[in-house]
Amino acid sequence: MKKELVERLIGKDVKDISFWAKKFPKRPDGMIVTRFAPSPTGFLHIGAISTCQINEKLAHQSGGKILLRIEDTDTKREVEGTTSLIIEAFKKFNMFFDEGPISDTEETGEYGPYFQSQRKDIYLSGVKYLLEQDWAYPCFSTEEELDAIRKEQTVLKFRTGYYGKWAKYRNFPEEMVEKYLDEGRPYIIRFKSNGDWNNKRYFDDGIRGKVSMPENDIDIVILKSDGLPTYHFAHVIDDHFMGTTHVIRSDEWLASLPLHVQMFETIGFEAPKYVHLSPIQKLDDGNRRKLSKRKDPEANVEFYLQEGYPVEAVKEYLMNIANSDFEEFRKANPINAVEKFELKIDKLNNSGALLDFLKLDSVAKEYISTLSSSELYDKLLNWAKEYDTAFAEVMKNEEAYLKSILAIERDGVEKVRKDFYIYSKIKDEVSYFFKDKFSFDVKDFPVSLENARELVEAYKNLYVHEDVKENWFPKVKDLAEKLGYAKNPKELAKTPEAYKGTVADVACVIRILITGRAQSPDLYTVMQILGKEETLKRLNAKI
Repeated sequence: MKKELVERLIGKDVKDISFWAKKFPKRPDGMIVTRFAPSPTGFLHIGAISTCQINEKLAHQSGGKILLRIEDTDTKREVEGTTSLIIEAFKKFNMFFDEGPISDTEETGEYGPYFQSQRKDIYLSGVKYLLEQDWAYPCFSTEEELDAIRKEQTVLKFRTGYYGKWAKYRNFPEEMVEKYLDEGRPYIIRFKSNGDWNNKRYFDDGIRGKVSMPENDIDIVILKSDGLPTYHFAHVIDDHFMGTTHVIRSDEWLASLPLHVQMFETIGFEAPKYVHLSPIQKLDDGNRRKLSKRKDPEANVEFYLQEGYPVEAVKEYLMNIANSDFEEFRKANPINAVEKFELKIDKLNNSGALLDFLKLDSVAKEYISTLSSSELYDKLLNWAKEYDTAFAEVMKNEEAYLKSILAIERDGVEKVRKDFYIYSKIKDEVSYFFKDKFSFDVKDFPVSLENARELVEAYKNLYVHEDVKENWFPKVKDLAEKLGYAKNPKELAKTPEAYKGTVADVACVIRILITGRAQSPDLYTVMQILGKEETLKRLNAKI
């Protein structure tokens, strides 16, 4: 296309594409550069954390870089404020980028801007090059014309799209283009594909290996009427000039691979290596389906933050379901952080893992069990400051008391308790330590009310708050046997008519009176933390 017409279509001051090649320095040879490129069209999906973690690990374990790019050229779908939510969500998950936006107004790196809406001049240079080389053209088709094409293709049972004989303006004479421009007709710019749908081509995918797909023959839109590029075109320009070496993305983009590679080759750019990840799935009425932003609250990363799942546990769980080598790594390295794991692309899951909350809860329990009482207090307080401010105030006012509670079966013991798994549940788990939250129900007693009253009266007479731990349970055991309780279930089973229950039943009655529940951490330590006055008050409660 002649220069004057190109200038009419996109402007006179558009720089040659070579300008940007000089402006953006070439990355060092051998450096792996990955990127995560979300669109600000809603909340951040939990799958994004998984994908980003894979991108980050592949880059950093090789000494490379990961960048964040906000793909905000689809102004119709953009949701105001979501860019900030995306950036903040990554910060909360302790995921930081070497380059890209660090807020709505700040960014770092030599290859910016990192908001696509601010890179219009760069995209226009790419469009200019394609127009000059006759690899792009203006299209004046109206919505009515495009709709008529789709209907005709549907009736004829052809693929829908702008290609072949339906690409009306593909070879439109330049004099007619000028005439239409003179008339003020609106237009877009389309890529002129040289592909043939009937030809198969092989592509290399990092997980799937050789993938056979038809060549692309669709003349896609590369520049919209608002002057902004489409995703398909923008990512080619950006990934080239930002030096992206690996594009790791959801397999929903696999169908676009022939088009994307074709555009890289047409412009004369080296295509990055593509890795298409299978999305996280869930069971719905026995059927597997992709975790949906629209249907599933657990798709939102904020769900996990609000529930209080430790971000370290979520990241570990996601790496576990993403990479088949991770479980073996964890067995061999029980205390190393997930960041120490070396990821191999060919070991990534290619079938779509099911979201399993039982497994996630288990991972969270294991993680919290590694924390000291002070560490757990700090993390719990940080969570409460954002999601339960009333509890945060209680924690700050009762810091020493809360730390002593959290230390039960945690600090200085060989077998650490594993009942905590999310921060939002800890308040309820420790509520019985606070007088205004404590209650019990006699219906929970494992023995009759008459027998419960008898053993409690007897226990009060022998209770000594100053007793050392080693003396406490033997006293309970002796008392139980004197009152007619078996030493263990096996003994009770032999002659059930001879006993009122077991020693465990006696301990359970005391536990319910003290904590309001049949299960709790070490009861002796609980009573020591409550103190003599409160313990006796609870033992003297009317039952």
